[in-house]
Amino acid sequence: MTSTTEPIQPTPYIVAQNRAAVASAPSPNSDFEDTSRGLIAVPDVSVIVSRTDPAKVVWDFTAYEFLSDTEWNEAPATANPLLWRQGQLAAQAGLFQVISGGGRTIHQVRGYDLSNMTILNGDHGLIVIDPLASYETAQAALALYRSATKDQSPISTLIYTHSHVDHFGGSRGLFAELGDQVPATLKVYAPTGFLEHAISENVYAGPAMARRAEYMYAAALDKGPGGQIGTGLGQTVSTGEVTLIAPTDSIGDGPATPKAEWTSGYVIPWRQGLYARTVDGVPMIFQLTPGTEAPAEMNFYFPEPRALCMAENATHNLHNILSIRGAQVRDAHVWSTYLTEAIQAFAPYSDVEFASHHWPHWVSENIVGFLSNQRDMYGYLNDQTLRMIDAGYTGIEIAEKLQALPPNLADQWYTQGYYGSLSHNFKAVYQRYMGWYDGNPANLWKLPPTPAAVNYLQAMGGAATVVELAQQAYDTNDYRWAAELLNHVIFAAGASNGAGAPVPADVLTQAKALQAQTMTQLGYGAENGTWRNAYLSGAWELQIGHAQRPTSTGASDLVRSMDLSLFFAAMAKSIDGPAAGAQQRTPIVLRWNVTDDPAQGGGTDVGTTVLRNGVLVYADGTYELAGEPAATITMTRDTFNGLVLAGMDFKANFDAAVNKNDPSIQITGDPTAPDTVFGYLTFPDPVFPLVTPRPDPAHN
Repeated sequence: MTSTTEPIQPTPYIVAQNRAAVASAPSPNSDFEDTSRGLIAVPDVSVIVSRTDPAKVVWDFTAYEFLSDTEWNEAPATANPLLWRQGQLAAQAGLFQVISGGGRTIHQVRGYDLSNMTILNGDHGLIVIDPLASYETAQAALALYRSATKDQSPISTLIYTHSHVDHFGGSRGLFAELGDQVPATLKVYAPTGFLEHAISENVYAGPAMARRAEYMYAAALDKGPGGQIGTGLGQTVSTGEVTLIAPTDSIGDGPATPKAEWTSGYVIPWRQGLYARTVDGVPMIFQLTPGTEAPAEMNFYFPEPRALCMAENATHNLHNILSIRGAQVRDAHVWSTYLTEAIQAFAPYSDVEFASHHWPHWVSENIVGFLSNQRDMYGYLNDQTLRMIDAGYTGIEIAEKLQALPPNLADQWYTQGYYGSLSHNFKAVYQRYMGWYDGNPANLWKLPPTPAAVNYLQAMGGAATVVELAQQAYDTNDYRWAAELLNHVIFAAGASNGAGAPVPADVLTQAKALQAQTMTQLGYGAENGTWRNAYLSGAWELQIGHAQRPTSTGASDLVRSMDLSLFFAAMAKSIDGPAAGAQQRTPIVLRWNVTDDPAQGGGTDVGTTVLRNGVLVYADGTYELAGEPAATITMTRDTFNGLVLAGMDFKANFDAAVNKNDPSIQITGDPTAPDTVFGYLTFPDPVFPLVTPRPDPAHN
């Protein structure tokens, strides 16, 4: 067995599988020419560093230079050649001119983060679309634009295409040149529901998603032929400071544009449901697409240069119906339907189509073909899953039976599973319609992983025997079965109090080493970038013996953008419900007066929380039906934000401020009531294990 301290080599089976992928690859196309089309400038630095810690690199342009050393069809045996090719394309970094026409020029900065930043000249300044994932990369991307074009126009407008962090996290970095002072005149456009969904995804389940994202994007994994080579959607996510400038205008809050207000200047014919707006003098037509790639998302069209922005609804890959980092399940049917509407409304009148990732398409005929195939792909996922559901198949079975798209779709480079896979997407569609339960009562109340693993080992003759069976599976290239067997051994070792089948230390060491090899082979063979990253991250953690620490930085702007309802919804999920429900039989009512709140025009935001039955309930205003408050807490919004941002332990932060007699905090009524409520808050370590059991499985 290969030592875990040595590089793991691909087995002959994986080598042959990767070579076979070349022979079955789609037909040649113009991707490599298209990625360099319009190139104006390349990065003038090798790395981008943190603004608070110059020793920390948040983006490294040199990290993927190894990809250019080898033609994709001669990729190293440790990498699927189709994923290698996608990595080569996505690694192209620089400033590109997308199109110029009608007095407008659209540029994109690509390869400075997972996503693209798009820049358009308005009448009074620059319109910036999707300012990347972090302050530092957005600052550097804007600097490249200014240096290459000599355009020093102020930024008049920001547009967020959707509610994922890699499309708004760099917003404040655009104003580094102004000393971080955001102009009062700045307009920020986003689809309706943007802020709610941005906070929901990054705060409510944020710690768990961030932990799983470490596997999905593998930002901390070494870059190279045997390590991380990209995600398929881009290379990885930058690890700088996440910021947010809240929207000033929401597309969709008001009615769509009626036909009577449609003008010939919009180029496209009127269609119901479109929103025509003039943004810093630039006519734009917005199409809301909720439930597609994000819960709040929008496509939009520029009549003057005849350009179409498809947000993240049409990229050069099969996307995720359910991201493996965790997210709300997306609606493949709605996704397909909105693509049909975009084709009908915009494509025949577009000379270029660009998106928030990857590179553009030019010429109307090509755009229609691209969007139509993308539409068909998501429609196929939805409809064929439903067909198989009605035949009685479960999600896992459907994913095994439907392993390829129809030939015309399969022969397109932009339908390949570099980011979303057919396997996990078919399961996701099943989950959307049918949920987690597959209808078999044997699966209705299954044992958790650790006790189930103990029973499996006992039934199969003990840990050593199971490791031997796993070695046999590995030697016969049955890596999926080997991984399942070894997973039982590793999780059985987590049984508490000596219960169940013992796993001797030397056997556990063998199991972890073989599992690391197994996951590495699965990673080497994966066409999907996120699967490769997940397998190799799991292998790495098994080798080093502990979970990796997060590489990302917290997003304080999300806290500042939260109203009281959003904040207390986030707090509610941290309440120890069983303890609070058992110990507090009488509701505890707290009144909150948050003064000097920008969201209230500088006024006071009033809210009420009630701890009852193990649930922290929030209601706007005084909520008289809850009864008299045990205490009323009055503080400024800045103080409130400071308590939240001072660290995870809100109770300790609150107590420290009260004990210092902070004049910005006043408590009337029972001064112990807030402490009682806050005492039920829990603060779990977000660096929880994924490929090994928790230290105390009894509390899972």
